[in-house]
Amino acid sequence: MNLLKVRMKPYIQPFERVLALRELYALAGDEPLALRSESETSVDFEVRSLRPHDDFTRRLAYWEIVECCQQICVTEQSMREATVNLVRNGVALDTLRQQLPFQNTAPLPNRRCLRYGTHGLHEYRGRFFPQLVRALINISGTQHGGVVADPMSGSGTTVVEAVLAGNCGRGLDMNPLSVFMGNAKVKLMSANADCLRQGYEQIRDQLLGVESRKQTSLPYFENLPEVDQKYLSAWFSSGVLAGLDDISRAIQELDDEYTRDFMRVALSNILRRVSWQKDDDLRVRKEIRLDVEIDPKKEFLEEIGRSIRTVLAFLFQNGPVKNQHYVIAEGDARSCGEIWGGNSVDVVITSPPYATALPYLDTDRLSLCYLGLLPRPEHRSRDQQMIGNREVSEGLRKQHWERFISAPVTLSARIQELIHRIDILNSGANVGFRRRNLPALLAKYFFDMRDVLQGIFEALKPGHTAFVVVGNNHTIAGGHRVDIQTASLLKDIAESIGFEVAESLSMDMLVSRDIFKKNAMTSEEILAFRKPV
Repeated sequence: MNLLKVRMKPYIQPFERVLALRELYALAGDEPLALRSESETSVDFEVRSLRPHDDFTRRLAYWEIVECCQQICVTEQSMREATVNLVRNGVALDTLRQQLPFQNTAPLPNRRCLRYGTHGLHEYRGRFFPQLVRALINISGTQHGGVVADPMSGSGTTVVEAVLAGNCGRGLDMNPLSVFMGNAKVKLMSANADCLRQGYEQIRDQLLGVESRKQTSLPYFENLPEVDQKYLSAWFSSGVLAGLDDISRAIQELDDEYTRDFMRVALSNILRRVSWQKDDDLRVRKEIRLDVEIDPKKEFLEEIGRSIRTVLAFLFQNGPVKNQHYVIAEGDARSCGEIWGGNSVDVVITSPPYATALPYLDTDRLSLCYLGLLPRPEHRSRDQQMIGNREVSEGLRKQHWERFISAPVTLSARIQELIHRIDILNSGANVGFRRRNLPALLAKYFFDMRDVLQGIFEALKPGHTAFVVVGNNHTIAGGHRVDIQTASLLKDIAESIGFEVAESLSMDMLVSRDIFKKNAMTSEEILAFRKPV
């Protein structure tokens, strides 16, 4: 039996403190004891365990120090986060290589770091906290090599952390950009740092040596479908398209596939900034700017300069993550049970879309077209299939409403009451089409989420848990505010399917730093659904 002294990160949020104690208990099999009388604020604890201390150093998410037998070790998680401190000021790559890896000491972060490794490569609305995923893997008791799955994998955070923890990762998403991004993030963790650096220097030198010019032909752009060319021409100036073509052709000339994927992710992340789209607007709305205000090569070089340092710092510190076992594929979360197979998943960690809150696919139109991931004519039909979308035709609206009216018993009484209330309030008021569509879209959302939870139930092994991170939102109906308590209503659905529902944990969300911050929710809940033995 080992006696361990452990130190919690002092800056974490109250809900993270709860998770920290739970992950420590799950790994140790013993209740942590605070080493200060003020146990509610203490960051120093001791715990007894049969596990070797390096298990704790390797796996803990919210702790920074593990001490055993007078040996003091910094956790691997804190080491990874500390690499971000080194790259914030644009350190030279040679200097970065000399300073890493840390030798069991590191400039420990004094604030939250969510974008270490490949996590910060692309802006993404609704991004998970990677430490949250790591802690939930620990809390679930999933052993090395176990299957960690996310049926709505988004930017790939769950799968990235699953692979980092030595697990098998599975992800599904209906957005091709999300699938590409998630795969690129996981693959890059196994890249050769020298090849990645050489590719970066090659493309940097090539673009710096290309003079600005008005091109008469755009080989990359002209290889896209005609309908996409027409659409993109309405959102980019001819000068910007010429600059993007130089970038795209330089990427195609790279030999290393890891570097090509890295560069394409970076290119996607600047498209909004160099277009005529309003930069912080979720929807695609135009704001014409002069070419003198937009320099795609400058934006791209700054993007890859920042990102290459973050990724190389991770690789220098962590080493490449070999023997990766994961699959991120285009697929419908409602069919995850069929796709993954029954009783095959050890833990699900997912964050479903909010009910009718965001135009998910719409946000990524430019990248989907320019990267050749989804032709423009297919966007609308794909968007209408996606869970939580707010786009619907009149015919589909009627179909969703008729389904709700004819088969309401598959949804709980509270969900039925909410939908009927919004419908009655809006029916008695002069409202626009979005508010008129809301009752039918809410019905579709909860029918869809029932199918998702049913699929998760089928895929999970008996006795195992699904963690669902979801936020609540509200609407205005007939001049009245109506709260949509999504978390509580999903509990109703989970119970009706057969899950055992544990007490949820409320999260106080951080102020978002990304371009979608004005659309961020203020709070979310972590729901835990256990499949009975």
